[in-house]
Amino acid sequence: MILLENRKASQEYEFLESYVAGIVLHGSEVKSLRQKSGSFTGSYVKVLGNELFLLNAQITPYKFADNREYDPKRTRKLLLKRREINQLIEATQQKGLALIPQKFELLGNTIKLRFALARGKKQYERRAELKKKAIERDIQHELKHKVRIR
Repeated sequence: MILLENRKASQEYEFLESYVAGIVLHGSEVKSLRQKSGSFTGSYVKVLGNELFLLNAQITPYKFADNREYDPKRTRKLLLKRREINQLIEATQQKGLALIPQKFELLGNTIKLRFALARGKKQYERRAELKKKAIERDIQHELKHKVRIR
């Protein structure tokens, strides 16, 4: 089940490979995510040392918890196998590639972060994609109305 999704990322980036990682959360953050409250605006995954961290992802404070010293945009550690981390470290050293969070998912009883190795789209690529979607939408609209007329 998808708890929170980064819809804007698919418009701005071309996803090359997707990964699923565990994430270190506080109890109140888990409850807040289960209520689907948070935002991926400006968030990204970064390699610090030999570990991966989620930066700038906002998880809204849970309203029934003691939130006096809670930072909604704190850095959160991601849990992956060493082999995958090493692959990602090598991949991010290439120019133009980044690790972009896609969504928080509830898998079984645990919350996982799905993120992707991505390349930023150029402006003309975004325009071409929008144009293609508009054409497909118009075709579907025309087909729908032709079926109703007959």
